[in-house]
Amino acid sequence: MIREREMAGNVCHWTPKHVGRWLREEGFCDYVDLLCNKHRLDGTSLLTLSEYDLRSPPLELKVLGDIKRLMVSLRKLQKQNADVLEELGLSYDGHSPQSSTGGVDWLCNGESARDCDAVLDTLSSDQYHQYNKQQPRRLDPEYWKTIISSVYVVFVFGFTSFVMVIVHERVPDMRTYPPLPDIFLDSVPRIPWAFAMAEACGVILCSVWLLVLLLHKHRSILLRRLCNLMGTVFMLRCITMFVTSLSVPGQHLQCTGKVWTSHTHTHTHTRTHTDPKPNTPRSWNFIHTLSWVLNLFGIFFILAAHEHYSIDVFIAFYITTRLFLYYHTLANTRAYQQSRRARIWFPMFSFFECNVNGPVPNEYCWPFARPGILRRLIG
Repeated sequence: MIREREMAGNVCHWTPKHVGRWLREEGFCDYVDLLCNKHRLDGTSLLTLSEYDLRSPPLELKVLGDIKRLMVSLRKLQKQNADVLEELGLSYDGHSPQSSTGGVDWLCNGESARDCDAVLDTLSSDQYHQYNKQQPRRLDPEYWKTIISSVYVVFVFGFTSFVMVIVHERVPDMRTYPPLPDIFLDSVPRIPWAFAMAEACGVILCSVWLLVLLLHKHRSILLRRLCNLMGTVFMLRCITMFVTSLSVPGQHLQCTGKVWTSHTHTHTHTRTHTDPKPNTPRSWNFIHTLSWVLNLFGIFFILAAHEHYSIDVFIAFYITTRLFLYYHTLANTRAYQQSRRARIWFPMFSFFECNVNGPVPNEYCWPFARPGILRRLIG
């Protein structure tokens, strides 16, 4: 009992249980589970809590009135325990805890917590979200994760080549198993030069994507996402190829590597089409339209060359676009952080995206230092 009274009197020694009791006494019962059980908020972390912490991930409280009332109670508690804050190397200035050495301990989009709280106090909920979008965010490129994703996609490509060798030996004999009925292939005559045009469309799309990647400020994150998605798509392709071996789609094919690369072209066309859109401003209509047109023409040319069945091309297009959409939806909303099941089902996604808070801003910069001759010309 004596031990309990001592802990109750010294906020620094509070456990999450004591914090929960304080929250109930202050009228915030709805947040006991979130703050105490889920995030294990103890007395020390309670004293250092700021309004920015309540508004931003991982807490993200949505009710503005609760945020304001909780901050009033917190500031009263901080004022009553100013000596405890000083022992922690902090000082209370009426807004939020600040380093006793004059340095600021928390940053809100590059601003001090005091300045940020002063601005946020004057904003409504909608204005706050607009303000937060306008502020530049510092994103850690985490190059080591990008290297891991690159190793992953290279491994998948190598495994794909191995599976293709096995599948090549299992392709049904054309004399015994003729091409399957296909409405598109049976209705559209084969165009001999169509596959070359499909390759040309793929080269242009890849060039556009590489240019966007080169000039994008957060190119490391974009490259990591590309490798992760491509590795996953091609791993699914390995499974489908190995499980079911279809007869070749045309008499003109001799089951060489070219037969199987057409499926790869479909994935490549779709990936390079979907990538530039969220990573470029909406005003870049020319790039978006060009990617759509080239992607659709590329798919048409693959079919017109009779290099693959229609169902394979359409399913490849659907799966690739859906994976891209789901990946970026989860990454932008960070919904997976609230779902343990999502983290179990998508462990690589959670690993690669855990430190990317929200959408990646469309910011561009020159990747290299300007050559000396350009500096002299520009001045």
